[in-house]
Amino acid sequence: MKIMRTVLMVILAFFVATTGIHAENSPKKENDKSPKTTEKAPKPTEDTSVKIPNSVLNIAKENTYPNSTQDQPYLQPSEWSQELIETSNVRIENPNLIRMLNESTINKAPTIGLRATIYLGEWPLNYASTETSPNWEYQKVNTNYFDNRGGKSNYQIHYVQEAQKVVKGGLTAKVPHADDVEKMMLNKAMDKSKLPLAFQTIVGAGTKKDQVYNISPKRLGYLYAYAPAINEKGKVTYGEVFLVMKGTKRSVVVKNVTSQGVGVWIPVQDHVHFGFMASETQR
Repeated sequence: MKIMRTVLMVILAFFVATTGIHAENSPKKENDKSPKTTEKAPKPTEDTSVKIPNSVLNIAKENTYPNSTQDQPYLQPSEWSQELIETSNVRIENPNLIRMLNESTINKAPTIGLRATIYLGEWPLNYASTETSPNWEYQKVNTNYFDNRGGKSNYQIHYVQEAQKVVKGGLTAKVPHADDVEKMMLNKAMDKSKLPLAFQTIVGAGTKKDQVYNISPKRLGYLYAYAPAINEKGKVTYGEVFLVMKGTKRSVVVKNVTSQGVGVWIPVQDHVHFGFMASETQR
């Protein structure tokens, strides 16, 4: 995929360098007396953030393994890229495609009569989310246990991570261009849930929390720790992308558009869900 993108970049650079097409904002006329439009107040956005229950605690400070922050900033298209994207008949959100357009350059001298169509390949263009739901017990990472059946008073137990645990997420089924799809789904899930998400998070051995849980006499106590995750579901749209140039005009045309349902699990970074149980018999 990287080789194909490199070849496409070279072809694109060659065509635009030889044609000399360029995008230039038309200057405003001094005598422009067009009426000014009044901007409408933006509608309040719906709160889609996921509410964290009291049983889920943040262990970022206590975690003995420093997870790197999974930042997924939205890639801003350049002025020329934005003009191209706005001509597309299908919405384009793929950050890798936007990056390729951003890295393209156009000369200033226009060439009249030029007609060229450049095939940029098949791309996942956008992702539409239909469901963003948490699973607070996505994967068990630890069990702390104490037998107080011979005790005469309550015994206090607290969380201590016994071994390092790696928790991974990923797509629930194979799809074309999986890396691009995962990036778009991660961006959407982070934006909707307002949670720190990453496709891999690690809980380091020796990680502790001060919260205590009481085990009554004649009881066995079990403190389970789980890594939570977000289940993101939706639809990804694919299409074959063409750069079309006619004289001084250029546009993006998408053909053979298809859509496919897709799902993914994305762990919540540096968070643990705790479940405590006391029993008279072993579990």
